[in-house]
Amino acid sequence: MSSRALRRLKGEQRAQAALNTLKLTGEDEEEHMKGDKTAHKQKNISNIFELIGEADLDVIVSDEETAERISDIKQEGASLEKDAVKDEKSNKKKKKKKKKALAENGRDDLSVGDDIDAFLETLEKKKGISYQSVDNSASENRPVLYVEHRNLNPETELKRYFGVRAVLGDQRSKQRQRQFHRCTWMTVFKDTWPRFSRPGISMSLVESKNGIQHFTFEHNRDYQQVQFKFFDAVESMDPNNFVVLLQLNPYHIDSLLQLSDVCRIQEDQETARDLIERALYSFECAFHPVFSLTSGTCRLDYCRPENRAFYLVLFKHMTFLEKRGCPRTALEFCKLILSLDPDNDPLCMLLIFDFLCLRCREYTTLIRLYEEWEVHRNLSQLPNFSFSVALSYYHLSQREDISPVEYHQLKQKSNVLLQNSLIMFPGALMPLLDLCTVQPDALVSSHAFFGPSSQIGQPPALSELVALYVGRCHSLWKEAGLMLWLEENVRKVLKRVDSHDPYLEDCQNKRKQRYQSAPRNIHRHVLMSEIKEATDTLPLEVTTQPGMGFDPLPPLDSIVSYIRPERQNMGASNEGTLSLFFRSLLPNFNLQRPEDRQEVARAGRELNQEVNRLMVAMRDMLANIQFREPQWENNHERDEEEWD
Repeated sequence: MSSRALRRLKGEQRAQAALNTLKLTGEDEEEHMKGDKTAHKQKNISNIFELIGEADLDVIVSDEETAERISDIKQEGASLEKDAVKDEKSNKKKKKKKKKALAENGRDDLSVGDDIDAFLETLEKKKGISYQSVDNSASENRPVLYVEHRNLNPETELKRYFGVRAVLGDQRSKQRQRQFHRCTWMTVFKDTWPRFSRPGISMSLVESKNGIQHFTFEHNRDYQQVQFKFFDAVESMDPNNFVVLLQLNPYHIDSLLQLSDVCRIQEDQETARDLIERALYSFECAFHPVFSLTSGTCRLDYCRPENRAFYLVLFKHMTFLEKRGCPRTALEFCKLILSLDPDNDPLCMLLIFDFLCLRCREYTTLIRLYEEWEVHRNLSQLPNFSFSVALSYYHLSQREDISPVEYHQLKQKSNVLLQNSLIMFPGALMPLLDLCTVQPDALVSSHAFFGPSSQIGQPPALSELVALYVGRCHSLWKEAGLMLWLEENVRKVLKRVDSHDPYLEDCQNKRKQRYQSAPRNIHRHVLMSEIKEATDTLPLEVTTQPGMGFDPLPPLDSIVSYIRPERQNMGASNEGTLSLFFRSLLPNFNLQRPEDRQEVARAGRELNQEVNRLMVAMRDMLANIQFREPQWENNHERDEEEWD
């Protein structure tokens, strides 16, 4: 029997049951009409008045009315089948209306101002999140680097700020017309991109040990040939060659990275971000079926050049998200990069983790990472963590939904941490106040502890870390309340200095011993961050090295899986000065010929000697040139005639 027939049978049974109950109630009413007419009032579900929503009315039912109601019940039983079908549609419409109303209310509440930080503060007050909330207790069961798929999409964060309609716009009506593409988490395929075809990148599982899976990206032969052409384009120093290469291979990773840097330098941020997203989509389509973004157990070795491109794409995408106003999404990508190699941290993501946590007001996440990793990573020795953790405790103490006891505990904790940070890193105070355009007090500026000697006496590695923190995080301190809190603790630090607190000597010994030279990953992070205050402090051995945007400061122990073949007709060892000059203009220029290499080499050496002699002669001539002042005649009349 079909479902339609079952519904019809069920409707007939309901109608018959209602008819039987009506007859019974009719007989009862005739018996009680002679007595107390007003005393009759049934409240059971068998009463027909409850079926039509009038159970609370005192009505006397006559025979004619009963017949009319019987006919109505028969019509109602016949229409039950249609109503059952309509109920499903109406329920769906009601759900859609409720979702739409909630989205509009959320959008109206969040459209208070144009500042992202103000939106975040509004959201926190609306949700009533406290330091010991239920959400935080649930998240404590997860690893600190746990990555959520929904937080990898920047539209999720933008929808919380501006509403669904403001973010999607006309995209919702065009979703039915778009073509099918692979579902990805980190980015979404755009209709403006070229048609996707696998560029030749794949991922393989290297080993699985102690619950940790080690993966690596691989290049096939076709992709290797494209990679060799890319190296030729890099040597040409012509961005148009990257454009030509991308026209033939629209999803070549290194070309997308290099051209993105060119567009960013030319202040075309939209195109630069689009190229990075295209590279990210190409990588995600090459993932191994076992590779997971959220498990935290998947590793990629940065020593392999094929894996380094994935790290760089994620870092640049994270930077664009932060500049776009999506710090929560950027923090999720920061967790992802850090989880790929938490022990070595090749891009030193710990130097930016605290900044992103403070930007998106994830104070508990920052404190939790600090408490869990302090034992084996000594995070307190990094200026950014030392100051940011104190700042996190201060912000938690300023919330309105905490008790006075919690307020005093958090405030006292923040004061102690900030004072220890100022004693450990005294050279950070004056540059921080300078970038915040705050004039320090005469007592502070004249004191020797925070004076110029505190900055000059810093080891080079510590100066680099302090400059990086101040250049990146100074905007977080531009609040009146924070400046008052900072001033209060600076005065307390000066009292401790004048009283010769033994903690000062301990910090001074640590600064001399622990910051002699910075590791290579810190230099790499500074180069990629492009913060002027920090790049000025890089050592000469880093700044003098030729750096490329697609592979900044590669590791010294790189694992090379394939080698670029030597270019034909090169013979670079026998090239002279003139040949090198022409090759700087035309990289494909070659003075030597294969038919007579020895003769050409001898001619090249002779030409090199002649050019060197010519340069020495020109240098001597320029050194012996003497300029004499012209002798003017004292004939003023002649001068006037010449001007006339």
